[in-house]
Amino acid sequence: MQRRLTGWMGAVAGISLAMLAVAQSGAEAAATRSEYCSRLGLQLDGAIQTKAAPGANASRIAQATALQDRANRFCAERKQAQGIRTYANALKLLGVTPVDVDQ
Repeated sequence: MQRRLTGWMGAVAGISLAMLAVAQSGAEAAATRSEYCSRLGLQLDGAIQTKAAPGANASRIAQATALQDRANRFCAERKQAQGIRTYANALKLLGVTPVDVDQ
């Protein structure tokens, strides 16, 4: 399971970085839902790694990881609004404020 999760996280991070590179080449364009999915995915990856320190609340991390899997599926299935909400819920569960769309 850990190997599968690590593979998915790597794939999502790679896709996200590629999408961000393309997005930054545009001149001050507004973020699309796909880009926002990518940004929140990266933010959640970082939050999970930060919160996974010894003594952290394992049940919250497990819940956030399950929400991350759902959000990944939503964004991949072109249901970005649902994916964005799911990412935001996972981040809030970990006590992290989701990134702003316009930044």
